[in-house]
Amino acid sequence: MLRVLAVDDEAPALEELLYLLRSDPRVRTAEGATDATEALRRIGLALEAGPDGEDAVDVVFLDIHMAGLTGLDVARLLAGFAEPPLVVFVTAHEGFAVQAFDLKAVDYVLKPVRRERLAEAVRRVSDLARPAPAGTATATATVADQIPVELGGVTRFVPVDEIAYVEARGDYARLHTAEGSHLVRIPLSTLEERWAERGFVRIHRSHLVALGRIDELRLDRGATTVRVGSAELSVSRRHARQLRDLLMRHVRS
Repeated sequence: MLRVLAVDDEAPALEELLYLLRSDPRVRTAEGATDATEALRRIGLALEAGPDGEDAVDVVFLDIHMAGLTGLDVARLLAGFAEPPLVVFVTAHEGFAVQAFDLKAVDYVLKPVRRERLAEAVRRVSDLARPAPAGTATATATVADQIPVELGGVTRFVPVDEIAYVEARGDYARLHTAEGSHLVRIPLSTLEERWAERGFVRIHRSHLVALGRIDELRLDRGATTVRVGSAELSVSRRHARQLRDLLMRHVRS
Protein backbone atom coordinates (compact mmCIF):
# COMPACT_ATOMS: atom_id res chain seq x y z
CA MET A 1 0.00 0.00 0.00
CA LEU A 2 1.50 3.27 -1.15
CA ARG A 3 1.77 6.53 0.74
CA VAL A 4 1.55 9.30 -1.83
CA LEU A 5 2.28 13.03 -1.90
CA ALA A 6 0.82 14.89 -4.90
CA VAL A 7 2.17 18.34 -5.76
CA ASP A 8 0.44 20.85 -8.05
CA ASP A 9 -0.03 24.61 -7.68
CA GLU A 10 -3.40 24.50 -9.47
CA ALA A 11 -6.04 23.54 -6.91
CA PRO A 12 -8.55 21.92 -9.33
CA ALA A 13 -5.82 19.77 -10.93
CA LEU A 14 -4.53 18.75 -7.50
CA GLU A 15 -7.99 17.80 -6.25
CA GLU A 16 -8.67 15.71 -9.36
CA LEU A 17 -5.32 13.94 -9.03
CA LEU A 18 -5.92 13.22 -5.34
CA TYR A 19 -9.40 11.90 -6.10
CA LEU A 20 -8.04 9.47 -8.67
CA LEU A 21 -5.17 8.37 -6.44
CA ARG A 22 -7.43 7.76 -3.44
CA SER A 23 -9.69 5.65 -5.65
CA ASP A 24 -6.84 3.24 -6.39
CA PRO A 25 -6.82 0.25 -3.97
CA ARG A 26 -3.00 0.20 -4.03
CA VAL A 27 -2.85 3.66 -2.43
CA ARG A 28 -3.05 3.77 1.37
CA THR A 29 -2.91 7.56 1.73
CA ALA A 30 -2.72 10.46 -0.71
CA GLU A 31 -2.01 13.96 0.57
CA GLY A 32 -1.53 17.16 -1.41
CA ALA A 33 0.83 20.14 -1.49
CA THR A 34 0.26 23.30 -3.53
CA ASP A 35 3.88 24.39 -3.97
CA ALA A 36 7.41 23.03 -3.98
CA THR A 37 8.33 24.55 -0.61
CA GLU A 38 5.47 22.78 1.16
CA ALA A 39 6.31 19.57 -0.70
CA LEU A 40 9.95 19.67 0.39
CA ARG A 41 8.91 20.34 4.00
CA ARG A 42 6.60 17.33 3.94
CA ILE A 43 9.23 15.13 2.32
CA GLY A 44 11.80 16.26 4.88
CA LEU A 45 9.48 15.17 7.68
CA ALA A 46 8.93 11.86 5.92
CA LEU A 47 12.65 11.18 5.61
CA GLU A 48 13.20 12.06 9.27
CA ALA A 49 10.37 9.72 10.30
CA GLY A 50 11.80 6.82 8.30
CA PRO A 51 9.92 4.29 6.15
CA ASP A 52 7.73 3.13 9.06
CA GLY A 53 6.87 6.59 10.40
CA GLU A 54 3.43 8.22 10.26
CA ASP A 55 4.68 10.88 7.81
CA ALA A 56 6.41 8.45 5.45
CA VAL A 57 6.09 9.05 1.68
CA ASP A 58 6.73 6.30 -0.87
CA VAL A 59 6.18 8.33 -4.04
CA VAL A 60 5.74 11.96 -5.09
CA PHE A 61 3.50 12.83 -8.06
CA LEU A 62 5.01 16.12 -9.28
CA ASP A 63 3.68 18.78 -11.59
CA ILE A 64 6.52 20.38 -13.57
CA HIS A 65 5.44 23.98 -14.10
CA MET A 66 4.88 25.60 -10.70
CA ALA A 67 5.57 29.03 -9.27
CA GLY A 68 9.00 29.21 -7.66
CA LEU A 69 10.77 25.87 -7.78
CA THR A 70 9.63 23.60 -10.60
CA GLY A 71 8.93 19.90 -10.31
CA LEU A 72 12.28 19.24 -12.00
CA ASP A 73 14.00 21.35 -9.33
CA VAL A 74 12.30 19.33 -6.59
CA ALA A 75 13.35 16.05 -8.20
CA ARG A 76 16.97 17.24 -8.44
CA LEU A 77 16.93 18.12 -4.74
CA LEU A 78 15.44 14.74 -3.85
CA ALA A 79 18.20 12.99 -5.80
CA GLY A 80 20.66 14.27 -3.20
CA PHE A 81 19.04 12.27 -0.39
CA ALA A 82 20.24 8.79 0.52
CA GLU A 83 16.78 7.19 0.28
CA PRO A 84 14.43 9.58 -1.55
CA PRO A 85 10.84 8.70 -2.45
CA LEU A 86 10.11 7.61 -6.00
CA VAL A 87 9.01 10.31 -8.44
CA VAL A 88 6.27 10.41 -11.08
CA PHE A 89 5.93 13.57 -13.18
CA VAL A 90 2.42 14.76 -14.05
CA THR A 91 2.49 17.55 -16.63
CA ALA A 92 0.70 19.12 -19.57
CA HIS A 93 4.01 19.40 -21.45
CA GLU A 94 5.57 16.59 -23.50
CA GLY A 95 9.01 18.17 -23.85
CA PHE A 96 10.52 17.21 -20.49
CA ALA A 97 10.66 13.41 -20.88
CA VAL A 98 14.44 13.41 -21.38
CA GLN A 99 14.97 15.37 -18.15
CA ALA A 100 12.63 12.90 -16.44
CA PHE A 101 14.83 10.06 -17.69
CA ASP A 102 17.95 11.80 -16.35
CA LEU A 103 16.29 12.24 -12.95
CA LYS A 104 15.29 8.54 -12.80
CA ALA A 105 11.55 9.19 -12.73
CA VAL A 106 9.35 6.11 -12.59
CA ASP A 107 6.81 7.50 -15.05
CA TYR A 108 5.72 10.60 -16.96
CA VAL A 109 1.96 11.18 -17.11
CA LEU A 110 0.45 13.78 -19.41
CA LYS A 111 -2.49 16.01 -18.47
CA PRO A 112 -5.42 15.77 -18.63
CA VAL A 113 -4.85 12.73 -16.47
CA ARG A 114 -6.79 9.64 -17.50
CA ARG A 115 -7.75 7.13 -14.80
CA GLU A 116 -6.30 4.20 -16.79
CA ARG A 117 -3.00 5.99 -17.42
CA LEU A 118 -2.64 6.97 -13.76
CA ALA A 119 -3.40 3.38 -12.72
CA GLU A 120 -0.50 2.25 -14.91
CA ALA A 121 1.82 4.73 -13.17
CA VAL A 122 0.64 3.50 -9.76
CA ARG A 123 1.31 -0.08 -10.86
CA ARG A 124 4.88 0.81 -11.85
CA VAL A 125 5.47 2.51 -8.52
CA SER A 126 3.89 -0.35 -6.60
CA ASP A 127 6.16 -2.88 -8.33
CA LEU A 128 9.26 -0.84 -7.50
CA ALA A 129 8.25 -0.09 -3.92
CA ARG A 130 8.01 -3.76 -3.00
CA PRO A 131 11.04 -5.07 -1.09
CA ALA A 132 13.41 -6.72 -3.55
CA PRO A 133 14.17 -10.43 -2.99
CA ALA A 134 17.69 -11.21 -1.81
CA GLY A 135 20.23 -11.02 -4.60
CA THR A 136 18.10 -8.87 -6.93
CA ALA A 137 18.58 -5.30 -8.07
CA THR A 138 17.17 -2.47 -5.95
CA ALA A 139 14.25 -0.33 -7.01
CA THR A 140 16.54 2.61 -7.75
CA ALA A 141 18.58 0.52 -10.15
CA THR A 142 15.42 -0.67 -11.88
CA VAL A 143 14.20 2.88 -12.45
CA ALA A 144 17.53 3.79 -14.06
CA ASP A 145 17.17 0.87 -16.47
CA GLN A 146 14.38 2.51 -18.46
CA ILE A 147 14.16 5.19 -21.14
CA PRO A 148 11.08 7.31 -21.95
CA VAL A 149 9.64 7.11 -25.47
CA GLU A 150 6.61 8.86 -26.97
CA LEU A 151 3.90 6.68 -28.52
CA GLY A 152 0.83 8.50 -29.82
CA GLY A 153 0.94 11.18 -27.13
CA VAL A 154 1.61 8.67 -24.34
CA THR A 155 5.01 8.38 -22.68
CA ARG A 156 6.18 4.80 -22.10
CA PHE A 157 9.31 3.71 -20.28
CA VAL A 158 11.11 1.02 -22.30
CA PRO A 159 13.53 -1.28 -20.43
CA VAL A 160 17.08 -0.80 -21.68
CA ASP A 161 17.55 -4.57 -21.67
CA GLU A 162 14.98 -4.84 -24.48
CA ILE A 163 17.02 -2.63 -26.81
CA ALA A 164 19.17 -4.52 -29.34
CA TYR A 165 20.84 -1.58 -31.07
CA VAL A 166 20.58 2.17 -31.53
CA GLU A 167 20.80 4.13 -34.76
CA ALA A 168 21.91 7.78 -34.94
CA ARG A 169 19.48 10.28 -36.44
CA GLY A 170 21.22 13.64 -35.99
CA ASP A 171 20.30 14.96 -32.54
CA TYR A 172 17.88 12.02 -32.23
CA ALA A 173 18.41 8.28 -31.86
CA ARG A 174 16.24 5.38 -33.00
CA LEU A 175 16.02 2.52 -30.49
CA HIS A 176 15.47 -0.92 -32.03
CA THR A 177 13.76 -3.66 -30.01
CA ALA A 178 12.15 -6.96 -30.93
CA GLU A 179 8.77 -5.19 -30.92
CA GLY A 180 9.75 -2.30 -33.22
CA SER A 181 11.61 0.98 -32.97
CA HIS A 182 11.28 4.26 -31.09
CA LEU A 183 12.70 7.71 -31.87
CA VAL A 184 14.04 9.67 -28.89
CA ARG A 185 15.57 13.13 -28.74
CA ILE A 186 18.90 12.02 -27.29
CA PRO A 187 22.19 12.02 -29.26
CA LEU A 188 23.89 8.67 -29.81
CA SER A 189 27.01 9.91 -28.01
CA THR A 190 24.97 10.54 -24.85
CA LEU A 191 23.50 7.04 -24.88
CA GLU A 192 26.95 5.57 -25.52
CA GLU A 193 28.24 7.21 -22.34
CA ARG A 194 25.20 6.29 -20.23
CA TRP A 195 24.97 2.68 -21.33
CA ALA A 196 28.64 1.68 -21.52
CA GLU A 197 28.30 -0.24 -18.23
CA ARG A 198 25.20 -1.98 -19.61
CA GLY A 199 27.23 -3.65 -22.37
CA PHE A 200 26.49 -1.25 -25.24
CA VAL A 201 29.43 -0.63 -27.59
CA ARG A 202 29.94 1.76 -30.47
CA ILE A 203 30.59 -0.11 -33.71
CA HIS A 204 30.17 2.77 -36.14
CA ARG A 205 29.52 6.50 -36.00
CA SER A 206 25.88 5.62 -36.71
CA HIS A 207 25.35 2.57 -34.48
CA LEU A 208 25.49 1.52 -30.86
CA VAL A 209 24.92 -2.19 -30.19
CA ALA A 210 24.15 -4.30 -27.12
CA LEU A 211 27.05 -6.74 -26.98
CA GLY A 212 24.89 -9.62 -25.81
CA ARG A 213 22.51 -9.16 -28.76
CA ILE A 214 25.15 -9.77 -31.43
CA ASP A 215 24.37 -13.09 -33.15
CA GLU A 216 27.19 -13.11 -35.69
CA LEU A 217 30.45 -11.31 -36.49
CA ARG A 218 31.55 -11.56 -40.12
CA LEU A 219 34.74 -10.50 -41.91
CA ASP A 220 34.40 -10.43 -45.69
CA ARG A 221 37.07 -8.92 -47.97
CA GLY A 222 38.28 -6.60 -45.26
CA ALA A 223 34.79 -5.38 -44.31
CA THR A 224 33.41 -6.28 -40.86
CA THR A 225 29.69 -6.63 -40.14
CA VAL A 226 27.58 -7.91 -37.27
CA ARG A 227 24.15 -9.50 -37.35
CA VAL A 228 21.72 -8.40 -34.64
CA GLY A 229 18.50 -10.33 -35.12
CA SER A 230 17.48 -9.68 -38.72
CA ALA A 231 19.63 -6.53 -39.04
CA GLU A 232 23.12 -6.55 -40.56
CA LEU A 233 25.22 -3.60 -39.38
CA SER A 234 28.57 -2.35 -40.63
CA VAL A 235 31.49 -2.09 -38.23
CA SER A 236 33.96 0.71 -38.93
CA ARG A 237 37.66 -0.16 -39.12
CA ARG A 238 38.47 1.93 -36.05
CA HIS A 239 35.99 -0.08 -33.96
CA ALA A 240 36.49 -3.56 -35.45
CA ARG A 241 39.44 -4.73 -33.35
CA GLN A 242 37.97 -3.45 -30.09
CA LEU A 243 34.67 -5.15 -30.88
CA ARG A 244 36.36 -8.51 -31.55
CA ASP A 245 38.23 -8.26 -28.24
CA LEU A 246 35.06 -7.36 -26.34
CA LEU A 247 33.14 -10.23 -27.92
CA MET A 248 35.86 -12.71 -26.98
CA ARG A 249 35.84 -11.50 -23.36
CA HIS A 250 32.04 -11.62 -23.34
CA VAL A 251 32.02 -15.23 -24.55
CA ARG A 252 34.61 -16.30 -21.96
CA SER A 253 32.63 -14.68 -19.14
